[in-house]
Amino acid sequence: MPEIPNRPEYQSSLFKQGLEVRREVLGADYVDGSVARADDFNAAFQQMTTEVAWGMIWTRPGLPRKTRSMINLTMLAALNRGSEFRLHLRAALNNGVTRDEIKEILLQIGAYCGIPACLEAFRIATEVFKEVDSAKG
Repeated sequence: MPEIPNRPEYQSSLFKQGLEVRREVLGADYVDGSVARADDFNAAFQQMTTEVAWGMIWTRPGLPRKTRSMINLTMLAALNRGSEFRLHLRAALNNGVTRDEIKEILLQIGAYCGIPACLEAFRIATEVFKEVDSAKG
């Protein structure tokens, strides 16, 4: 696992709290790699996403992580953010969202966001499911 650099951007308690949740949801290898690769130009972005999305939002008690994952899938598909959709699809599986629930979410995306968004989401989900299944052996 890459070591988290000792940057001023990474010192707040909100960053540390968000980093913990971010690691749990997205996986420590992915998150630690993203944070470690940040340079002087984009370390502020790592700080922002870790503190705001993960420290302020994902730590709130009002919604369980499973529900937050389901919401993210719909927003990312609607915004046509394929790489983030792929990442959060894996997170959704880790947060207990079932494949049947994902299918229903994707069908609802089709009804409200359009067939192209639905098609792309199904394409990505099919790829991720194959990757997950082959990793299991």
